[in-house]
Amino acid sequence: MTTLTTKGVKTLARQIRARFTKGKIEPLEEVDLKEGEEVRVIIPERATGKTMLEALRASAGGWKGLVDGEELKRNIYADRLISTRPEPRL
Repeated sequence: MTTLTTKGVKTLARQIRARFTKGKIEPLEEVDLKEGEEVRVIIPERATGKTMLEALRASAGGWKGLVDGEELKRNIYADRLISTRPEPRL
């Protein structure tokens, strides 16, 4: 849940996945709404082409000093050694 503030009024908001098909937005997840209930839909703009490249360049180095890259790699390789699959019955 996310808290949104619109015109000084705080409301709880939930983000769900949806698909736009044949002129309608269809939820891909279960929603707790009554038939005919009105909702507000916010559609974020997708970065494409030149805009996407500009966004990538603007974010470059954003994690510098926050994450130890070598430790992250060690953790990833260590996690790969953990087996979560049950042994097959032969």
